[in-house]
Amino acid sequence: MKNHKDLLVKALQLPENDRAEMVDELLKSLRETDTKIDEQWKREAEDRVRAYKKGEIEAVSVEEIISKYKAK
Repeated sequence: MKNHKDLLVKALQLPENDRAEMVDELLKSLRETDTKIDEQWKREAEDRVRAYKKGEIEAVSVEEIISKYKAK
C-alpha cells in the first residue's frame, strides 16, 4: 500500500457497518482511554441489555437508524 489515500479508497468500498467499526477503532487510537467514561458506557450498555430482556425497550435495526439519518 503506497499511502493513506490508497487505504482510504479501499476502506470506502467496505460495507457501512465495517466502515463505522473502522472509524471507531481509528478514533480510539487517537485518544487516551478514559477508564471512568468507558466504565460509564459499559454500565449504560448493560442497563440497556437488561431493559431489552425485560421487554422495557425494543430493538431497532441498524438499517432503520441509518435510513433515518440519511433522510435528514
